[in-house]
Amino acid sequence: MRRVGVIRNSGIRDIAAEAVIVAAGGRAILLQLADPAVAAGVARHSDFVAAPLRRLTGTLDYVYLVVFGTAAERAAARRHVERAHTPVRSEPGESPDYAADDARLQLWVAATLYDSAMTMHDLVLRPLDPGAAERVYREYAVLGTALGMPAELWPATTTDFRSWWDERIATLVVSEEARGVARDLLHPRPPGAPLWLRAVMPLARLITTGLLDERIRRQFGLPWSPWRQRILDAVLGSTRIVWPIIPAGLRHAPAISSLRRHRRRRA
Repeated sequence: MRRVGVIRNSGIRDIAAEAVIVAAGGRAILLQLADPAVAAGVARHSDFVAAPLRRLTGTLDYVYLVVFGTAAERAAARRHVERAHTPVRSEPGESPDYAADDARLQLWVAATLYDSAMTMHDLVLRPLDPGAAERVYREYAVLGTALGMPAELWPATTTDFRSWWDERIATLVVSEEARGVARDLLHPRPPGAPLWLRAVMPLARLITTGLLDERIRRQFGLPWSPWRQRILDAVLGSTRIVWPIIPAGLRHAPAISSLRRHRRRRA
């Protein structure tokens, strides 16, 4: 079915609220891991095997608080991330050199979240008009600046971003550490993985793998084929048809649930 028209007067809240964007979360995480410094920090300072959803849910909670939260909630989200990131740094002489508070790594993480969100948005929802696309792009910088990334690191326009992104993708070399973390993420094992998670993982693996750049996909050693592409096309095509008729409360459920959970904890 051909999509017609464009979405006007849109902002980051309109994009981030849609639950379908969460389906691109695996892509964002694997792209983050494709930077060897990020992969080293994650592999040496986290527990993907024991808690395979922790990074995804933690990232989503951060995004929702920064995008939809009050000033106090945004500050709390920043403090929480800063506390978690404080010990994530390499030892003297360790290779690769990394630190979670490195502004250029913050830029890369924010960029993967933006690019993955817009990739899924453009595949499932109507396209943004040029003005809205630029506005959404500028607003997405907050995912980095909220952590202290200098605003000037964010490329000025979508055209600048695309040139920077294509060059960045072309130079990434996926490390063995990254492949190990990716295996734990895409193939969660008991006792850390609940039954419902293992049930949805085949679809999650299909979407995550299919949305990756072919070069990155090969480096991760993820299988792909024409029949997998046909299944992915069918899934996305069905979602394009169904998504507009789903009630807003369901389409926005992850954001609503995340904010409510955060506010209950603080209360």
